[in-house]
Amino acid sequence: MFRKILIANRGEIACRIARTCRRLGIAVAGVHSSADADALHVRTIGESIEIGGPAAAQSYLRIDAVIAAARAVNAEAIHPGFGFLAENAAFARAVEAAGLVFVGPAPETIERLGDKASAKREAVAADVPTVPGSDAPSKDPSDIEQAVRRIGLPVMLKAAAGGGGKGMRAISSVERLHDEIESAMREAGNAFGDAGLIVEKLIQQGRHIEVQIAGDGKGNVVHFFERECSLQRRHQKLIEEAPAANLPSALRERMLGDAVRLGRRLDYRGVGTVEFIVSGADYYFLEVNPRLQVEHPVTEMVTGIDIVETMLRIAAGEGLPFAQDDIACRGHAVEARICAEDPGDGFMPCTGELAHVSFPSGDVRVETGIESGSIVTPYYDSMLAKLIACAESRDEALDRLRSALDRTSIFGVTTNREFLGRLIALPATRQATFHTRLIDERIDTLVERTDRVDVQALALGAYFWMMGQRQSSPDNPWLSAGMTGWHMGAEDDGMSPIPILHLEAAGTKAEIRFAPLKPDGSMLIGVNDARIAVKLTAISDDAFVAGVDARRETVRISQKNDVIFVQGPHRARVMTAIPYLNYISASSEVSGELRAPMTGIVLKVNVAPGDHVKAGDAAVVMESMKMELRIASKVDGVVAVVHVAPGDTVDRNIVVAVVQPEHAMQETS
Repeated sequence: MFRKILIANRGEIACRIARTCRRLGIAVAGVHSSADADALHVRTIGESIEIGGPAAAQSYLRIDAVIAAARAVNAEAIHPGFGFLAENAAFARAVEAAGLVFVGPAPETIERLGDKASAKREAVAADVPTVPGSDAPSKDPSDIEQAVRRIGLPVMLKAAAGGGGKGMRAISSVERLHDEIESAMREAGNAFGDAGLIVEKLIQQGRHIEVQIAGDGKGNVVHFFERECSLQRRHQKLIEEAPAANLPSALRERMLGDAVRLGRRLDYRGVGTVEFIVSGADYYFLEVNPRLQVEHPVTEMVTGIDIVETMLRIAAGEGLPFAQDDIACRGHAVEARICAEDPGDGFMPCTGELAHVSFPSGDVRVETGIESGSIVTPYYDSMLAKLIACAESRDEALDRLRSALDRTSIFGVTTNREFLGRLIALPATRQATFHTRLIDERIDTLVERTDRVDVQALALGAYFWMMGQRQSSPDNPWLSAGMTGWHMGAEDDGMSPIPILHLEAAGTKAEIRFAPLKPDGSMLIGVNDARIAVKLTAISDDAFVAGVDARRETVRISQKNDVIFVQGPHRARVMTAIPYLNYISASSEVSGELRAPMTGIVLKVNVAPGDHVKAGDAAVVMESMKMELRIASKVDGVVAVVHVAPGDTVDRNIVVAVVQPEHAMQETS
């Protein structure tokens, strides 16, 4: 076994690989970008080399810098994790040329399988059914457009060099086809360093099933059964489970056999995943991911096999540590990916400082690379953590996972935590009648609209704020037990006649008034015209039993500067607290200003001063968290000024361009 390895990745997977290495007695070192200098994975690993700037292309994708770091720390091998360089044959070859061991497949295998078109040819040669589509990748938008028209709509554009949903587009209309092709190519190039695309017929209501395999590089290949990955959004998996539910046993056995046969054909070395799309009684080969998968923990939970350990033992020359008959599947495991994104705003990625983070313990496995104080940057994937629940039955595992989500707190950026809870509770999820388009079809059910006032959450936030004010100013007579503001002329119930606090949450505003604190710790709080009796009883640093009128429930509340976070079992609210006398109404947004929705990098500027634009025209295209964002004009008008250029890094809410509306031009003419 190795004495020391370098982990060439970041975040939760770097922490997870380090955990197995330490259990095996293997020393570890890591790498980090300048943006990750204070990240949790750097401190968890303990020894780490800074290899470049914040963007992945400046750091985690730099082959020379990663190999130099491995040499600097005297590592014998490099584990690439997933993403970044994990499926890069040139990297694997460079690692071996440097006299180090690449913990993964042989470079030749990555070349044959890492490219989707090549992998498809291998599947055909192995007599595995494949989806109709193009035979080779292309970087020519005209060629790709011709392939789309030849295959016939609907189709799927896929980045030939990678996975994870990057560089993928479902195309059901030729309208804007050229723009979609260019966008997918840019996204593929940014994520994988290769803009090539392939085109395949789109299976619209299929199930995404994948088979985990492992091989010793000498023709011996085993499978670890299958995983269900059909619950996806933008082709990225959100909920995964093992084994797949409601899958006919004959179909399962055929897919498992095909996956192993394909691995044997390639003399596969290491671990990998063979992915299929299931449509009725048929299934088709999609691709092979010649690396560790994000969702590997569910397979580990039902088989009892540490897949990272398996990778290390194979790479160290120990061969497969088990035969097929030694591998059994017991119970059921489900994984949820918590991401920094706002489902209520089109799943817009979110960045910022995490004011408070806490996860449940004991009955759920947590894989994460964040903690309180971590900074979510725009440079990497939006995934913050994975929760994995395992139980004897699928229903019990789903219940356990939803409970774990309810007990998870991530304050500071908006996440999809509540969305995942609703997705788990969806009847189609519970009954395993889902398909890959389910989320798109049920999006109105799954996404909570945040334009309504949550009076109870505002009352809880106001109570928490007032208690904090009293604790921080114990000598202030105006904040004593009997005083919660200016009480001259107080109403019969003691409510202050004027507002004491101004709260803003989800686009709503509330004027808050307080009555005196009662001996039992409760307080009557006025939220605009409503009066609500509130009491908080602390359970831990951030957990409280909340009494709201006659209702009792456990909530989590935290405050960072003037921002208060209130999380109930099935909802979370973020509110800004401003003492009323300091409150100044925000000026209305200047019409025609185009603002960056979040921190990111400008990819393309489509307009120049003097250009006429229509509402909906994309003026600027930017990238954040490996996702393209289009900043479109909301009005018809003329571009007055452009403040950015391709390559610029912009902060959230920065004005990137200004469009003078037509109506304003007409008024001044």
